Order: sequence, then C-alpha cells, then structure tokens
Amino acid sequence: MNKLNHVAFIMDGNGRWGKKKNNNRNSGHYAGVQTVKKIVEASINLKIPTVTFYVFSTENCKRPRKEINFLFNLVNSYFKSEIENVIKNEIRINIIGEPNKLPSKLKSVLKETVKKTKKNKKILVNLALNYGSKKELLNTFKRIKIKNITEKHIKNNLYTKNIPDPDILIRTGGKKRLSNFMLWQLAYSELYFLDKLWPDFKPQDLNKILKHFYKTKRNFGGI
Repeated sequence: MNKLNHVAFIMDGNGRWGKKKNNNRNSGHYAGVQTVKKIVEASINLKIPTVTFYVFSTENCKRPRKEINFLFNLVNSYFKSEIENVIKNEIRINIIGEPNKLPSKLKSVLKETVKKTKKNKKILVNLALNYGSKKELLNTFKRIKIKNITEKHIKNNLYTKNIPDPDILIRTGGKKRLSNFMLWQLAYSELYFLDKLWPDFKPQDLNKILKHFYKTKRNFGGI
C-alpha cells in the first residue's frame, strides 16, 4: 500500500458556489473556509501528516478589491477567533508564498499564528498565500549562487523546504489545470480533478480518493 505523507488542494469554485446559492461570491468564500475546517479535521482522523491549501495566488490580485479584502478579512478573523482551537487540536500552521506583501494586519495575525503553533505535531497545514509557483522557482534560482545546480539544491531552496512533495493533488471546480501551483513539487503526484465546487467537497470525497490512491501503482518512472 502506498505511503501517504502530503495531500494538496486547489480549492476552486467558492465564488461560483456563492453566486449560484446566494447571488454573492463572498458567501462562497465563507462556506469554503468551513470546508477547509472539516477537511483538516478529517485529515487528522485519517492520520495525514501534511495538507496544503491553495488560498490566494499571485494572480488573484486581479480580482475586484472588495473581494480580495473580504478574503483577507476572512482569514484574519478566522485565526483571531479559532487560534485556541487550532492549538488545542495540535495543528501547526505554516505559510508558503510571499506573505510579506499581504496587508499588515493579516501579516501580523499569520506571524503570531505560526509562532503559537510551531510546536504542534498532529498535522502540518500549509496555507499558500500570495503564492505563485513560477515566482517560487525564480526566487529559488536567485538564492542558489553556484554553477552546478542539482535537484537537491533546488528542493532545499523552495518555500516547501523540508516538507515532502504532495502524494496527491485534489482540485475541485471542474477545471483540469494546475494554475501555477507547486509546479516542481507535483511532478509525480497523483492528480484528482472533481467537478463539484469546493464548498460541496466532503470528507467522504477525500476518503474515496484515498482508497483509490492506496490501490494505485506508483512507478516514479520505473516499471
């Protein structure tokens, strides 16, 4: 049976869900946060060591400012109100991307959350915020100041240094693309694309995917 270390999620469809249900994209983003909470709880029960959620890409800055502000305020208020539960459940929070370019209030809350949860060991939850894989690779190459670059040099300078590459990528929302997410790390991941929108994704869906994954033969270029 395949060993499972890391599951990554592209949470597509929040805005469309909100528009369809309430004629309001922001209601979909709120519902999406509740789904994240359920999936983290399910991942703990399933003993998945690491999960990563694609929260906000470098390209998402093209969205309307009101929607961006709502998203940032949503993340901000969640960790302000839920930090005690996060600590109680032994969840370690890590940020990948360029959080230094986020609003100061959000940066402060995220920095405090990472600090308060750094010793938690039940599960590592990576939040990809202001994240773009091409920018990550560009920054990685800039940090490596030697001529004979190896894969190890690159891996050790990614945002995900010391974190296993995802075994599974799950994307909801019906689109079949990576959208500038973990282009290096997903080289040998098993990819699952679902038509259902992220707020409709359930722990049962995760269980179904894991059952398929455990039966999949992974060759990594071999036979």
